[in-house]
Amino acid sequence: MSPIDALVAQIPLIEEKLGYAFLDRELLFLAFVHRSFYNEYRSQIRAHNERLEFLGDSVLGLLISEYLYKTLPHEPEGTLSNLRSHIVEASSCSALLMELGVGEHVLLGKGERMNDGRGRETILADLFEALIGAIFLDGGIEAARSFLFTHFTSQIQAHLQKPVRNAKADLQDYSQKKFQKPPIYKILKEVGPDHSKMFHVIVAIDDKEIGEGMGSSKKEAEQAAAEDALKKLGERNG
Repeated sequence: MSPIDALVAQIPLIEEKLGYAFLDRELLFLAFVHRSFYNEYRSQIRAHNERLEFLGDSVLGLLISEYLYKTLPHEPEGTLSNLRSHIVEASSCSALLMELGVGEHVLLGKGERMNDGRGRETILADLFEALIGAIFLDGGIEAARSFLFTHFTSQIQAHLQKPVRNAKADLQDYSQKKFQKPPIYKILKEVGPDHSKMFHVIVAIDDKEIGEGMGSSKKEAEQAAAEDALKKLGERNG
């Protein structure tokens, strides 16, 4: 059985795990098509999931923003924005996708099938956003809202219980106090298509490299690098 036929055969099971039955199952199929697979099978399929991911990213951001606005009526904009960025970052979306148990069905090209680690996390996060985009197109905003909060309210609430620390701000304070100068962030490399890049960043203090991190945005990568630096400096536990 070809990978395409195998995915088609699994669609009823995937719908069961999602808790949502599609009117247009082509949208569900498309959500599982990674660009790398499309490049190898473009004669057999019409598109990949990046447009759905683009849409799903916006829908997810809207739904989380609305939830935070209503749940935390006294928090300022800056706090809400910081919380939202933590909830929708790649690692969080990847973790939510894994809980659904559908990640194994994503169609990948040969090179991507050999990949794991951070690259795999990004693929799963992109799939999660593509699924939200597909559900939104198929059933509207209420269907997307129901899917998200039926499955993940407890995980989202868990984010709200944790104090959100700004690693960049903490590293800035450390550097200013100890060296009277700010840390310097530098992008080592960018990988992936324009709409789904991964950034690899290093941070240095007093001309010494002390941390590195990766993220789906420069801001996320810099936060990861700052967190790494604080751990190495003994300013963070774990």
